[in-house]
Amino acid sequence: MHQNCYTPDGKSGTSGAYKSRKLSVAPMMDWTDRHCRKFHREITRHTWLYTEMVTTGALVYGDVERHLRFNEEEHPVALQLGGSDPVDLAKSAKLGQAWGYDEVNLNCGCPSERVQKGAFGACLMAEPQLVADCVKAMRDAVSIDVTVKHRIGIDRNEEYGFVRDFVGTIADAGCQTFIVHARNAVLKGLSPKENREIPPLRYEVAYQLKREFPGLEIIINGGIKTSDEVAAHLEHVDGVMLGREAYHNPYIMAEYDSRFYGDDTPVKTRQQVLEAMIPYIEAQIAQHGARGLKLNTITRHMLGIMAGLPGARSFRQVMSDPARLAAGDPRLLLDACARLQAG
Repeated sequence: MHQNCYTPDGKSGTSGAYKSRKLSVAPMMDWTDRHCRKFHREITRHTWLYTEMVTTGALVYGDVERHLRFNEEEHPVALQLGGSDPVDLAKSAKLGQAWGYDEVNLNCGCPSERVQKGAFGACLMAEPQLVADCVKAMRDAVSIDVTVKHRIGIDRNEEYGFVRDFVGTIADAGCQTFIVHARNAVLKGLSPKENREIPPLRYEVAYQLKREFPGLEIIINGGIKTSDEVAAHLEHVDGVMLGREAYHNPYIMAEYDSRFYGDDTPVKTRQQVLEAMIPYIEAQIAQHGARGLKLNTITRHMLGIMAGLPGARSFRQVMSDPARLAAGDPRLLLDACARLQAG
């Protein structure tokens, strides 16, 4: 099979092999693919990483290997599924376990109309018993953790009782971990981007869920940017999931292992992170061929590593040079670093 990728060999990952989900990077469509996750893992050893959402249809009827292959170094890594049919979700969860994922997560938070047409995502919050049936079917099929990511409400319903009853119903089906995006999802009239920005953040709702369900693992998500904000949230909940900030400014995660996991392993510099990616890029291009895998497929995820530094713009310019990217030479990363230092 594929070099440096987990393949279905009967072995399953287990979250028990890792420390808690104190920190994680959110599943983000078009962003958190296996190359992005490999890059993030070079920055932080313990932060949990999540796939882009994979629909059950893509696994039941599509190319399983294309959707599920990942790099062994990514652990701990979770597979996020989109779907609403308990049978198909059970099949998909079983595939995820066979490929070695450490967790299966059910998407009950995506507000896009395309996802709604598939009858899953945030609209599932209106059908807690169906979600409970889905969770039970997946838990019966696998031994790895089954978790749920959801919003705090849909449309104009801002009653705490709505999300409380949703969580309680799913918890009765055996789910122990809830990732709470602390915004409502507006199902009509807002784009997915607007749904990440316009509905107000109400962190207190997640805090209240933890107080009411102290035995559950409650992870908060939405608008969190700094390590100090992470620390403040951890006073109230079990974990923090970062989204866009982790992608656009990934080096903020460099201190996570020492600050939040007590790991005193020396932190890699930005240049060391990029240097560590070069053998990976070379192996991927050799494996797939220059025509099968473009350099930009990997390097596009790395543009933010110099965010906030003098010369970051020059770094991005070199990293985005069309001619250099077309040449497929990963030493582009080192040249971009040199431009930054010269600037």
